[in-house]
Amino acid sequence: MPKRILQGTVVSNKGEKTVVVKVERRIKHPLLDKIIRRSKKYHAHDESNSIQVGETVRIEECRPISKLKTWRVVGGEA
Repeated sequence: MPKRILQGTVVSNKGEKTVVVKVERRIKHPLLDKIIRRSKKYHAHDESNSIQVGETVRIEECRPISKLKTWRVVGGEA
């Protein structure tokens, strides 16, 4: 089964080897027939501990690393 890859913006890098990535998606509202934005935050593993807040990164689904981390950073600016 292929691993999911998402793209988002880093909103926090306070944790040790951990970054929080905000992924936004655009959906069409069923009643208002208008495009709206929905976002979700993912904790991702950053082995090099070099990603800074505000960077756009790609994250890939992986095995559980901790209670909250099941994603890994695979690329920087895209």
